[in-house]
Amino acid sequence: MTEPAYVSIAGEYARRIRSGDLTPGTQLPSYAEIAKEHGVSDIVVRKVLELLRSQGLVRPVRRRGSFVADRPNLIRSSPERQMQDPGVTFGTESEQEIEIDREDGKIRATNELADIFGVSPGDELSHVVTRVSESGRPISISDTYQPLGVSGTAGTTVLEETLADQLPTSTHATWLRTTPGDLVKTIHQRFYAADDRVIMVSNVSYPQDRYDAFVFRMKFTHDS
Repeated sequence: MTEPAYVSIAGEYARRIRSGDLTPGTQLPSYAEIAKEHGVSDIVVRKVLELLRSQGLVRPVRRRGSFVADRPNLIRSSPERQMQDPGVTFGTESEQEIEIDREDGKIRATNELADIFGVSPGDELSHVVTRVSESGRPISISDTYQPLGVSGTAGTTVLEETLADQLPTSTHATWLRTTPGDLVKTIHQRFYAADDRVIMVSNVSYPQDRYDAFVFRMKFTHDS
């Protein structure tokens, strides 16, 4: 399926911003200039800028235009970002080569995981380790756990995320090549089904200097 024009154009700008080609404070071209350069309508340009703003990459200045943000944040738009494949997520952040390694296996439930999933300590759980690197530099690692017989996030009705700067586990520290004592940015995720069962847990670590902050955007629905 062909990628919508506004997505591909926004992707170009996103990669230039992430790479430093467009530095913080740089003013983006005007609506007319972007439309002319890419042969698109003003409506498409508006969607381009809205997408870049939602990702925290640009900021609007009244009566002046759009400017590159001081430092890119990790924007977590619920639920889109959390459900994305890592290849899609990191592909919009950089024009460098993204490599993803997934290791599937099983693990015995610890007391903590047994309590979360409502199983007995020692029961088998599925365990997926996802390692992400950017042109050879490790930028993310996650451990994901699920009860056997449960797969993916289908059926998720609630996602709970806890963010913290903390010491990484030994395996996360090794992958991210952190100096002993250095903190990393972490996200602990719990995916709940409609009956309040936890169907997946994921612990994600990033280098502390990769993002300035995590920004959440939630969509509200209103009863008519």
